[in-house]
Amino acid sequence: MSEPAITPELVQKHNLTPEEYEKLKATLGREPSYTELGIFSVMWSEHCSYKNTRPLLKTFPTKSPRILVGAGEENAGIIDIGDGLAIAFKIESHNHPSAVEPFQGAATGVGGIIRDIFTMGARPICSVNSLRFGPITEDAKRANSTGANELSPIANNRRLFGGVVAGIAHYGNCFGIPTVAGEVYFDKSYEGNPLVNAFCLGVLRHEQIARGQACGIGNPVFYVGPATGRDGLAGAAFASQDLTEESAEKQRGAVQVGDPFMEKLVCEACLELLATGAVAGIQDMGAAGLTCSTCETAARAGTGIEIELDKVPQRAPDMSSYEIMLSESQERMLIIVHKGREEEVKRIFDKWDLPWSEIGVVTDTGHMVVKHHGKIVADIPARKIADESPVYQREAKEPAYLKEVRAFNLSGVPDTQDPMADLKALLGWPTIASKNWVYRQYDHMVRDNTVVCPGSDAAVLRIKEDCLPAVSATQHATHTTPEKLIALSVDGNGAYVYLDPYEGGKIVVAEAARNLACSGAAPLGVTDNLNYANPHNPELFWQLKESVRGLADACRAFNAPVTGGNCSLYNQHPAGPIDPTPTVAMVGMIDKPEHITTQWFKDEGDAIILLGEVVDASDPLFGLGGSAYLQRIHGLKNGTPPRCDLEKEKELHLALRALIYSGVVKSAHDCSEGGLAVTLAESCISQQIARETPRLIGAQIDLTEEAVPPSPPLEERAGERRPVPNLDAAVHGDSPTADRAAALRLDALLFGEAQGRVIISVAAVDAVKVLAQAKILGISATRIGTVGGEGLQIKTPGATLSGDVTELHDLWWNSIARAMR
Repeated sequence: MSEPAITPELVQKHNLTPEEYEKLKATLGREPSYTELGIFSVMWSEHCSYKNTRPLLKTFPTKSPRILVGAGEENAGIIDIGDGLAIAFKIESHNHPSAVEPFQGAATGVGGIIRDIFTMGARPICSVNSLRFGPITEDAKRANSTGANELSPIANNRRLFGGVVAGIAHYGNCFGIPTVAGEVYFDKSYEGNPLVNAFCLGVLRHEQIARGQACGIGNPVFYVGPATGRDGLAGAAFASQDLTEESAEKQRGAVQVGDPFMEKLVCEACLELLATGAVAGIQDMGAAGLTCSTCETAARAGTGIEIELDKVPQRAPDMSSYEIMLSESQERMLIIVHKGREEEVKRIFDKWDLPWSEIGVVTDTGHMVVKHHGKIVADIPARKIADESPVYQREAKEPAYLKEVRAFNLSGVPDTQDPMADLKALLGWPTIASKNWVYRQYDHMVRDNTVVCPGSDAAVLRIKEDCLPAVSATQHATHTTPEKLIALSVDGNGAYVYLDPYEGGKIVVAEAARNLACSGAAPLGVTDNLNYANPHNPELFWQLKESVRGLADACRAFNAPVTGGNCSLYNQHPAGPIDPTPTVAMVGMIDKPEHITTQWFKDEGDAIILLGEVVDASDPLFGLGGSAYLQRIHGLKNGTPPRCDLEKEKELHLALRALIYSGVVKSAHDCSEGGLAVTLAESCISQQIARETPRLIGAQIDLTEEAVPPSPPLEERAGERRPVPNLDAAVHGDSPTADRAAALRLDALLFGEAQGRVIISVAAVDAVKVLAQAKILGISATRIGTVGGEGLQIKTPGATLSGDVTELHDLWWNSIARAMR
């Protein structure tokens, strides 16, 4: 088959700039072949090389005494959890494929991240996901704006949402891995460009860590897994360009097709093979397929690798070398075997009925050499293409829209006139509503290690002996493996980051850490997924740069090193860019089973205590900037988001864990989207004691001035700040400051999203002791109510809210199901 001539137009189609093409030629010392052009295109794409983000990623904290495999070293980071055990975890995106083919795009995203984990020698034990879509609730104006044969934006968002969830459920359920946690947001900025971030965690012993290195000159190279096809061609390059209708249609073939049953066989066979000691190196064929796995393993080991494409199993006739090297067909692995141990490899893969082929050898040339039909079709220095891609310091410029954001005040926003109606609207808003429609499609109990299922602040799993990869007959455990308890949370808030990238980045990490603290866990580490738009736009790159600064500062504050992750740029569609959306998955450890804490109230008569300030008096918007309340009730995404004081947050988490460890805390729920009122409602309605049976419990809350002595709100006047004299007067309008945006309002009290707040419940007899202990620990604590009663009642200086918990639960529990009917 003749290859096309290399022209400037062809180079441009491969997303290489003229300068990059010159660098390519300098690397080779000649013009490239067509196959080599394709190889450089995928390896120098943002998805594989991080050429626009690498300088920023170096600012993350990545060191810790617990780190066994650090960020960027291998396919996933590994952290020590004691007693010779370790966990491997990572999060990655499959955004563009899911926009084009939601089911397969999401399914293969799950498959890819699972392979990253067992490639490290770890047995995958759970998965988590973070999802973003356009709105799924009807808007009559928008619904009627499309033509008769056009799918409305709402209908298309539902199609994408349903397809993605089905794809995740299909792959995870068939593979046999529980999906234990996640988050879902809906916002217009994700319309047409959904975000699908998949996380996986696995367990292994220290001595079982495997490396993706082509070690040992003369060692044979094996291909394992199903035959290579034309699906997934140049998927990495597709993920590194703006998503348009035209590009989506052209790149439909870049979406891979997954087979979870095949992946299960590959996983078990690889773990069994690793136990024999016959493996010198192992790498999955993920993004960029055979290209990435060969050059990266050689680059890591400082060796060369030579493969023969005629020996690669192929399921399509007459595949070119370009297609074979760039295919991203799923469930394939590259394994470097110690010479002389080939028969063990063949025996194990035959046992598991898996295709295999010996396709190459490790060399001392330092080059990746590819042969096809007896000819060399690619000869590239492995380290130069894997590690020395172009790196750019992009221009960053503060966006113009932030001037309006900072000038925003509440003077034009009427205070709530019906707070209970607003609370109901927030509970029924799909972003806040229960995500049971999603997680009930997932098997979250398979393998029977899930201690806290989806629906609380963090999931909790136990790690026991049968979670670990098997050892060979010649190996044996020297002692019984003690059970470990791991907590997981994934968080992100694109609206906050859009309105203030630095503070928003801090809040993402702080909320993940707060969720772990509410479960009784201390952080171990973080993996992040950076979902942003086009880095060539200075204003969009500024969002990325500033939010990474916030993420890094917060990770340092909570002693949660970044173990790895993924950058997904070019997330924008013809209508505009997505909100900048860093997603953080944080893993923590709980020392004892009795420390496990969930978010729902437990017993009638228990005292309800707020840890943290009722309002943030230093915030002129009192936590309403960027809030769910402004978005849902007033249709506004504006205002500076609440401030995140990392030192105060850290002290809160330490104090909360201390209270939990003392045995007095019955429930703990962090205060985030929707503010205090939503947090209290969720604490009443979020416990499920059976699949169809909720356990609902009321609460009587008093937020009047007499019950809650406030921190004095601040007023800005002539550049100075001074306290508003009387909170009650400010609420009722009797204060000279009542007409100013800084005056505390009822909506701010109920729905403001000030950071650093947690609602806990304790036995009534322990309440005084807890308040005294909190004071000793240096954190604000206020008893604000009692568990029990006919429903949820909240007394405030301006109004008393009364709601039936059965009605609140129905709105919250069934909102997404009703939208998806």
